[in-house]
Amino acid sequence: MQEVAKFSALAEEWWEPRGRFAPLHRLNPLRLGFIRDTAASHFARDLSVLIPFAGLSLVDIGCGGGLMTEPMARQGFTSLGIDASEESVAIAVSHARTTMVAAAYRCAVVETLAAEGTTFDVVLNMEIVEHVGDLQAFLASCSAVLKPGGLMFIATINRTLKALALAKLGAEYVLGWIPRGTHDWRKFVEPQRLSDGVEGAGLEVLKIQGVAFDPLAWNWRLSSDTDVNYMAVAAKASA
Repeated sequence: MQEVAKFSALAEEWWEPRGRFAPLHRLNPLRLGFIRDTAASHFARDLSVLIPFAGLSLVDIGCGGGLMTEPMARQGFTSLGIDASEESVAIAVSHARTTMVAAAYRCAVVETLAAEGTTFDVVLNMEIVEHVGDLQAFLASCSAVLKPGGLMFIATINRTLKALALAKLGAEYVLGWIPRGTHDWRKFVEPQRLSDGVEGAGLEVLKIQGVAFDPLAWNWRLSSDTDVNYMAVAAKASA
């Protein structure tokens, strides 16, 4: 509940580009492009059309204010964002109404969806696995809601001294990019541990992609360096 309370307290700032979630706003274009390109290749979709992912479903787990859910809906996905924070979900619903984006939201956890038997073509786990209590149980529930032939995307932080210095101490205490106490370095997840967990949940890891911040361009870029931030792509075998 402490993790939920952290983000509930900041819910009003989700859509403020210069607010507490400014780093996510800077990171979003890179993440969205990576997901779009990977999903288009996997599902054989034409990115030159207006809504390339029409007919496909997506769930954004730990959606916050909907920073990923809305753009995915604009590209044609039937998008559902879920979050354990009622305050964040309320902000997401309000913003979607204002922008008239057909994204749906629900205050729920993935375990609830798994128990209901709801499934999706794409599962997004953006900066969520480093906040869960039981990683393996969480990944098992994520696998349960993924359709055969579907893709799961995970973005998280490596558990290295470099990540402690940059993503924890630097981002929270030196630069003030995110509120102090947002992350617990002990819960950061190494790529091998994540891969083992994903495979243990019955999925195949297709790719591990590093993400690095470029201080000269003041922007994010894809990188071979997974020491701090990275993304993983996993697939469920077709039925």
